Amino acid sequence: MKKKFDNTMFNYNNIEKKNKNFMYQNFQRSKCYNSNFPQSNFDYVSFRGAHLKSCSFLECSFKWAEFVGSNLKGSAFKNAHFENTIFEGAKLEGVNFSEATFTNTFFVGCDFKSVVGLDFKHPEIRFFDEMPELNISESLRAAVETAMENEYIKQSRVMDTKDKKINSISIMLLLEQFDEETLIKGLHLTSEIIDKEFSVLSYIVSAINRLIKDGQMK
Repeated sequence: MKKKFDNTMFNYNNIEKKNKNFMYQNFQRSKCYNSNFPQSNFDYVSFRGAHLKSCSFLECSFKWAEFVGSNLKGSAFKNAHFENTIFEGAKLEGVNFSEATFTNTFFVGCDFKSVVGLDFKHPEIRFFDEMPELNISESLRAAVETAMENEYIKQSRVMDTKDKKINSISIMLLLEQFDEETLIKGLHLTSEIIDKEFSVLSYIVSAINRLIKDGQMK
């Protein structure tokens, strides 16, 4: 039986929620306006297609979070922490990143004209005008294509782009977690075992790590 994914809608207007734990929530297509979330945890959260306008995320954590096609107009991420975070095609008009910290963060196809507090020479941030080309082996390409035949991986959209090409940022992140041989084996195995919906790339990372721990990668 197909397992139902709890797509929790993050719809808040003019409220404050301090020090809340939103880890692993799926906030795709959610809407939030003029609200504050100081010291809250948004690790492993997908904000794909979300509208988070004029909100404050003071000292929040965004490890392995994904802002794909998100509208963040007028929001502030002061003193927030981003790690393995992806901003792809996000609207950043008037967004404030003052004193935020970054570890291995990607910005792809974003407009920075009115962004505040973002260091464009930061060694832990990679900026791309568009999805970069990535030369990978045929074995890895075949493993990615096999993984995307799994209905849950395909539905998550974490491995492909809007024009149905392999998402090179996702592959770059995966290759930073695993060597190529391990990744190829892991993708083939996850294509067989993943049986529920998910929304962020870190789910695949966790699945491969579980396979390694259980000794199934030999």
